[in-house]
Amino acid sequence: MTWAVVPAAGRGTRFGAPLPKQYLALAGRLVIEHSLRAVLDHPGVDGAVVALAPGDDDWPGWREVGGKPVLTCTGGAERADSVLAALHALPASLDEQQWVLVHDAARPCLHRDDLARLLELGQADPVGALLAAPVRDTLKRADDQGHSQATEPRESLWRALTPQLFRRGGLTRALEAARRAGAAVTDEAMAMERLGLKPRLVEGREDNLKITTPADLALAEFILSRSSERT
Repeated sequence: MTWAVVPAAGRGTRFGAPLPKQYLALAGRLVIEHSLRAVLDHPGVDGAVVALAPGDDDWPGWREVGGKPVLTCTGGAERADSVLAALHALPASLDEQQWVLVHDAARPCLHRDDLARLLELGQADPVGALLAAPVRDTLKRADDQGHSQATEPRESLWRALTPQLFRRGGLTRALEAARRAGAAVTDEAMAMERLGLKPRLVEGREDNLKITTPADLALAEFILSRSSERT
């Protein structure tokens, strides 16, 4: 049994829209509906828990998406808080050894082949795995005045994407340890890395973008319109 966790408590203030970006319209659906359908479309994913902001009046109230159950819980101020709340809200039938996919609410362009590969390779790894993309651009280090002072090697650098796949118990312990230490973790893999663990990097498509700006929304619309293999 595998469930998805979708942190959706963010307000998306950088986007500048009157609604949180996960509730904006995109190709005939809400952004978050695309994101949920992308993970729930896989036959090996049984349901999802969505972590919402307190008093979220924009959530459509879905109890199921694509014929699979969708539960909700109250998230927290930071992503890690929301993921941890969702992990605790998963059905009791999902024991500590079962796998959990964590996927961004505003990442609607996940391709089914990437998800299938992540599940196959991640579940064969003792730690888990995440979708990621090798850095292909030249990277510059800036000084305090905004001038380029060095070029950084990129050979071993990857951009972390989602979903990220870990066992329920291991990820819960990693996030709780980070909270106790007062460490700000920006994704689930970082929490696992803090414990000395090494999640597997599974190369994913570059167009699995996270919507942050209006330009991203327009690009996601184009990507979805061009692919007949996405949900």
